[in-house]
Amino acid sequence: MSVTEVYTEAQKFVEYLRYEKRYSKHTLIAYENDLMQFLHFQIHQFNAPALADIQAPFIKTWLAFLKEQGIESKSINRKISTLKSFFRFLQKLGCIQQSPMVTIVAPKAKKQLPVFVEEAKMNALLQMPIDATNWEERTYFLVLQLFYHTGMRLSELIYLTEKQIDAANYQLKVLGKGNKERIIPIHHQLLQQIMDYIHEKHQQFGTEIEQVFVTHKNKPLQPRQVYEQIKKRLGLVTTLKKKSPHVLRHSFATHLLNNGADLNAVKELLGHSSLAATQVYTHTTIEKLKEIYKKAHPKA
Repeated sequence: MSVTEVYTEAQKFVEYLRYEKRYSKHTLIAYENDLMQFLHFQIHQFNAPALADIQAPFIKTWLAFLKEQGIESKSINRKISTLKSFFRFLQKLGCIQQSPMVTIVAPKAKKQLPVFVEEAKMNALLQMPIDATNWEERTYFLVLQLFYHTGMRLSELIYLTEKQIDAANYQLKVLGKGNKERIIPIHHQLLQQIMDYIHEKHQQFGTEIEQVFVTHKNKPLQPRQVYEQIKKRLGLVTTLKKKSPHVLRHSFATHLLNNGADLNAVKELLGHSSLAATQVYTHTTIEKLKEIYKKAHPKA
């Protein structure tokens, strides 16, 4: 199996994920990276075996190598998921008869509870004054608010277009994982701020960029830029080790549940495919009940 053949088969798989499974841009990049790492390992470690000749021990050797490199179980499990999908794809094409993944067992990953910013600290952050004449400051303050108000993922917010704003009904039509559309309500005050921002964007830069948020050079926001800006702003109110857009998503879900929101409703707002993914946020509700119990019960 030559490197060219490896690349060809990998690209066929990625195209399948892009056009048939309709995976997001960032998911496609992760799958492609995982697959190419695996296939190149096979080329160099096992003298380029044909895809049909790859067996479970070959895969286990790669996984053991990843473990030795200090790769976390969560990342290894994602790579296993990539390989399972890839070999199912090859079966579908008739390239192989049986997947070598049937005997591969994923390592147990540590269950990490989602970290979040306390409500009081989020309120303090959102009340901090900004220089509205500074385009960057204004942009990222709106981005911060939108993350917290909607629970959107980083990629969903960056690629949010003006057409996805349903101003008449105070809601956003968000394209999530697998291009699944969901509706998220938005507070009328925040909506008005965003509409004012778009109006000013058109006046300054024109209408050629369909994304809602742009830089002062009229370029779409980039993930690294947004991550760094959110990290800097969260650092003003919290000492959490992790400060990222996803922490704002965690905060959105946790605060909703702490204030009595229905778990299924939060699941739909987050765009989770299963309730199990949403249930990790209920731990904070339980902790709040414990706190109330300790304060209120005479025997606590």
